[in-house]
Order: sequence, then structure tokens, then C-alpha cells
Amino acid sequence: MLRCDLPFRQARPHGPPLGTAEKDQAGLRRAIEVLRKRIGGSVSLGGHSYGGRMASMLLGQEASVAEGLLLLSYPLHPPRKPLQLRTAHFPRLHTPILFVHGTRDPFGSPEEVQSALALIPGRTRLVAVEGAGHELLTKSNRERFLETVVAEFGTFF
Repeated sequence: MLRCDLPFRQARPHGPPLGTAEKDQAGLRRAIEVLRKRIGGSVSLGGHSYGGRMASMLLGQEASVAEGLLLLSYPLHPPRKPLQLRTAHFPRLHTPILFVHGTRDPFGSPEEVQSALALIPGRTRLVAVEGAGHELLTKSNRERFLETVVAEFGTFF
């Protein structure tokens, strides 16, 4: 596993990304290249919120970048703006994708995410985290969350 910060986060420790999508996708591509040099076998890409969105957009352009995708709290739309969907690239996604999403996430309900999955031609699964918001962690799931995600990842991929 390789954990990395996107270029926007390296340049700006706090706050939202500002106009850095191309740089951030290039940063993910470079991280995968480094990882492929170190290991053999398949590589999966993942990210939380904006990081997951950048990973999915990258795979929508270049499916060969990774063999799997883990999206934690995909920002389907801005809070309270359900008509501003961020799914234009979904029909180009052929990589298997595991979505992990809180049932109280203001960036999209599990029902909205499930509907959006119909746009993706690749294999998908949605894991709903009961009572969780965009951060996914709650007081009651903190101890089980990681093992749940790892188990779901293992069975899906």
C-alpha cells in the first residue's frame, strides 16, 4: 500500500482544492507508476471524497492505470445541490469499483449513489455505512470500520 497526498494538498494543507484536477490526476498517475515499479501484480487505486473523484476521473480516461478502484465517500454532488451531479465520466468506467458511503453523507444519499452506479458499465458494489456522514467514522463504528472495508475489498476484488 502506498498512501500519498494529492498535489493540491501538498501545496495547500487546509481548505478545498482550487483548479488542480489535472495536476492531481497526474500526481495519482505518478504514484501508481512508483508503486508498480516496487511490486508485481495488480494495483488498485482509491481515495476519499475529492481524492476518489480524481482517481475515478483518471480511470475514466486511462482504464489501464489500475485494476480496481475504492471510493470512500464519493462526492456525488455538492451538499444541497443534487442536480449538480459529478457523474459525467461514469459511463467510461470499466474498472471494478467498490463504493463505501455513509447513510448520512450530504454529498449524496446511498440511494442516489446506487442510482448513479447504473451509469457505470464496470462491476460495482455499494457498502453503506449506517449512521456515518462524509467522514465515514462514527463513535460506534471506529473500531470495526477498517476491518469491514478490508473484508469488503477482499471479497469484491
